[in-house]
Amino acid sequence: MSETRGKFNSRIGFILAAAGSAVGLGNIWGFPTQAAENGGAAFVVMYLILAFCLAYPAFMAELIIGRHGQANAVESLRKISSNDAQRSFAFVVGFGGILCAGLLMSFYAIVAGWMLAFTAEPVTSLIGATEASTWLTTHGTTRNLIFTFIFTALTIFIISRGVADGIERWSKRLMPALVVLLISLTIYVLTLDGAMDGLKAYLIPDTSRLLDPQLIVSALGQAFFSLSLGTSVIIIYGSYVAKNENLVTLGASVTLIDVFIAFLAGLLIVPAMYVAQAQGVEIFKDGVLLSGDTLVLTVLPALFETMGNVGIIVSFAFFLLLSIASLTSSISMLEAPVSYTVERFKLPRSKATLIMGALIFTVSTIIIFNFSTLFGFVISLTTEYGQPIIGMLCCIFVGWIWHRSTLLEELKSGNEQIEHSLFWKVWPWYTKLVCPVAIALVFINSF
Repeated sequence: MSETRGKFNSRIGFILAAAGSAVGLGNIWGFPTQAAENGGAAFVVMYLILAFCLAYPAFMAELIIGRHGQANAVESLRKISSNDAQRSFAFVVGFGGILCAGLLMSFYAIVAGWMLAFTAEPVTSLIGATEASTWLTTHGTTRNLIFTFIFTALTIFIISRGVADGIERWSKRLMPALVVLLISLTIYVLTLDGAMDGLKAYLIPDTSRLLDPQLIVSALGQAFFSLSLGTSVIIIYGSYVAKNENLVTLGASVTLIDVFIAFLAGLLIVPAMYVAQAQGVEIFKDGVLLSGDTLVLTVLPALFETMGNVGIIVSFAFFLLLSIASLTSSISMLEAPVSYTVERFKLPRSKATLIMGALIFTVSTIIIFNFSTLFGFVISLTTEYGQPIIGMLCCIFVGWIWHRSTLLEELKSGNEQIEHSLFWKVWPWYTKLVCPVAIALVFINSF
């Protein structure tokens, strides 16, 4: 039989768990890399605009659906459907999000495995194990399989312990550690030669790039990816939130934390690139960023090597930061299929977690053995197309299918005065009309 549904024990527990889901490699690796590839500050400006104008309203839509449904993504969407056609649509959207989360984790676990390997490398360097260091930092099938398995196993361990004892407890431990490491590394890098050039590139926008279609699509995908939208994750996390919580302030808190950490990560990575350039490491060629997808695995280790013994410590701290960020996100990705499996097939959580974890690891293995063909394809399919489209469909659900009176009652359970707020005056029609149209126009423009 299925176990009793879990709940977050505290408000801060939900905020840190949802922020942990949002704050991952998408913020600390993806965001700075995208910024460097797409005009620096111009990308930052567009990201901030889209994060608050499109991603936050979509985030609220998923959060409210989850809290109202008190179930997995498919059942939560079905509960606001009023006929068979809508319930079929609910299955497509909900299961599509679950599938998207599984595919995300299948490539995410590979990248996170790299982070674990690079975290171990400074230790092997310190003890003089040169061959081990080379193996850990060289792209190879065996290394990828081993560390993908280790990372997947860590995620399975946390998720199998449930909502309060697993997701919430570990989010409370990992998120503060992540923030402390990120701020410490940023302060250190900004004291190095060349950092100010990177700071200018990051903070002073080239306004001519703002309307570049590829920049806009990349910024939209980044905003949705970093907030875990379109994966059913926020619907599920919303279902674990108490009825007396104010969803508007909860959603705003998570969005602000996510955007702040993405911005802070840019303050670390982009100046670090220019520091590396000042040390003789080639970053750009003919104005184009080199090794964009593997930036943190090529440019930054080269920078750390120029620092001597200090570089070993900085390298360990940096890749530990990325490993922690990876884990806070992966636990939410695995929770999406696990929660559905537990409730749909009445399986114990531990068994469902093992089954879903093994299935996702199998997909990761297929990607590893067909790396050049599948890796980039799966990333593009999920982050640039799957997540925004499913997020758009959730907005359509809230705006066009869910009865406005029922929606208001759900919000009022955590805030009696919500009906008179600016949020209620703007958000329902904005989600109904502006978000779906804006997201659709971005895709049309990109093609």
